[in-house]
Amino acid sequence: MPLYEHVMIARQDLSNAQAEGLVEHFSTVISDNGGTIVGTEYWGVKTMAYKINKNRKGHYMYLRTDAPSAAIQEMERLARLHDDVMRVLSIKVEAHEDGPSVQMQKRDERGDRGDRGDRGPRR
Repeated sequence: MPLYEHVMIARQDLSNAQAEGLVEHFSTVISDNGGTIVGTEYWGVKTMAYKINKNRKGHYMYLRTDAPSAAIQEMERLARLHDDVMRVLSIKVEAHEDGPSVQMQKRDERGDRGDRGDRGPRR
């Protein structure tokens, strides 16, 4: 079966338990339609670059799945109908990466960014 990664943004006024409940809800939708959940992550409340439905922040959730396309289409359809979900992004991938996603890694584990090289000498 194809491998997918999904990112969902839920409304900011939900509690953490309600946001994590959404992950469980959509996980059961995928498993009921013949897919399996490889992993889930709750990224927390983050500020968005622009407002979506008058919301400046949102609960970000991440799912890794191994499911047929029919299960993904059903999950996306239900997410679009759900009042608490603002956006859903699904991407088909060749393989899932091991370990936590980049969002869950600590800032120090990402490596030193170093000098960008675009600054001149300081005066």
